[in-house]
Amino acid sequence: MKLSMIRPISVTPSTQLSTPKLKSTISCCTLTQSPVNPTQQIKFTDNFPNWEQLLNPVRVDLNSPMSTSTTTTMRPTNRSVRKNWMEYQGVKNWEGLLDPLDGNLRREIIRYGNFVEAAYKAFDFDPDSPTYATCKYPKNRLFQNSGLTETGYRITKNLRATSGINLPRWIERAPSWVGTQSSWIGYVAVCQDKNEIARLGRRDVVIAFRGTATCLEWLENLRATLTHLPCGAKLADTDTGVDGSEPMVESGFLSLYTSGTNLVPSLQQMIREEIRRLLQTYGDEPLSLTITGHSLGAALATLAAYDIKSTFNRAPLATVVSFGGPRVGNRSFRHNLEKKGAKVLRIVNDDDLITKVPGFVVDDNEARHVACSRGLRMAADLQNWIQKRVEETQWVYSEVGKELRLSSKDSPYLSCTNVSTCHELGTYLHLVDNFVSKKCPFKSTAKKLLGRVH
Repeated sequence: MKLSMIRPISVTPSTQLSTPKLKSTISCCTLTQSPVNPTQQIKFTDNFPNWEQLLNPVRVDLNSPMSTSTTTTMRPTNRSVRKNWMEYQGVKNWEGLLDPLDGNLRREIIRYGNFVEAAYKAFDFDPDSPTYATCKYPKNRLFQNSGLTETGYRITKNLRATSGINLPRWIERAPSWVGTQSSWIGYVAVCQDKNEIARLGRRDVVIAFRGTATCLEWLENLRATLTHLPCGAKLADTDTGVDGSEPMVESGFLSLYTSGTNLVPSLQQMIREEIRRLLQTYGDEPLSLTITGHSLGAALATLAAYDIKSTFNRAPLATVVSFGGPRVGNRSFRHNLEKKGAKVLRIVNDDDLITKVPGFVVDDNEARHVACSRGLRMAADLQNWIQKRVEETQWVYSEVGKELRLSSKDSPYLSCTNVSTCHELGTYLHLVDNFVSKKCPFKSTAKKLLGRVH
């Protein structure tokens, strides 16, 4: 992989509307746009964005994903999730809430997405800055400085991820940003506002992770073979899956989660210490743990949920809300994650390539059932033998959790041919904000408005 890829490069996204020409930049894992004559930022609400906003030039923060799909002021809605909060956190695997998408769940997904966006905005992406790869704001000002107000949450812990890659000696002569080993990757925040706690029906703890940003994080992403959870840093007991295999996860993700230095503890240690403290403080009241992230952050969120449910006997309901996440582990990992009670809502854009990597998925349960029902047991056994041999290559992954599947093609405002745009957090929030059902994926008002324009 060429290290020059880490430096910003310019691209020009296609669009289906005659909007003013935008200059777009890929900054590592995030696409940002800056217009020639910026005037305002598009804000998506429960209603479809109005055409005056869309046809005017767009202003998007250069340190943030493409655009925000919701207003950045998070005010309580008239509808309350208080009575059914455990269902919204996935205790019933979101049965009956995804198609059509429940209004309360839609708002909660977007709300958690805004926490991830704040992590992007607070990160110093500038490799020439002396504070590169750190958080630009103090904890008590992070939300406000990131444009996220009235959350009702207070940040209690900054989180850092460390790469376990052993760098060659020549790297000392390279620019400092190339060898940045540890970087700020997110935070832990606790709901403190009485009104928000009343609306939610419990005290909520949020762990939010940004996506890939530094050179070594990119290199860790490329370490895509599965690896066994080591005894010294394992995330769970040695339970095997339904097929008798042991839990395995992507090597690079595990490295970023469990690696540390003499000066910086591992991300795993930081999370465990903070969760232990929060359980001691709030363990006697209704409590939920929501772990959310985008891209690499989605993978780390899944590992964190696995780890927390394995480490703490009194762990509260742990829910992952992931955006554009890659695959994380094998079938045994998925089996153990489900067995421990962690819930995962995986929000996927069909046109996002990142959600289709690493490795590949072999899910032949249905095919084997059909073969056996037809008396073709020998064929089923052969198929099972082939799968075992394939799995030995350490490239066979499994999809984890419940999916809310979206598509850029369903939006008249997005270009489904732009790979970077399809992966943007802003794109995901836009699609969630306007998704109705698989039968009618986009709000009817959008089609009516589009018809009037054409």
